[in-house]
Amino acid sequence: KGLTEFKVIWKHALRNSLISVVTLGGIYIAILITLGILVEVVFAWPGMGRLLFQGIVFRDFPVVQAVVMISAAIVITTSLMVDIAYAYLDPRIRLQ
Repeated sequence: KGLTEFKVIWKHALRNSLISVVTLGGIYIAILITLGILVEVVFAWPGMGRLLFQGIVFRDFPVVQAVVMISAAIVITTSLMVDIAYAYLDPRIRLQ
């Protein structure tokens, strides 16, 4: 095609290989949120995980619902960002 080496690597190799990296990044963010809750409970650090644990122990259901909703919103937002990154990286996924 007569393209420079940078354009060949960026357009053909790197963009296609970044799709799996973006997928794993999105999954790891959800895992970090879950493990963050566990670490906060084990080490008694103040945060959403400890708040969730105390809400469960004391049967404070509105607190439990709020923490679960916030965590779900973070995971959904992360998933949306991953989908937007897919559209940027792979031209086959873009809207027409």
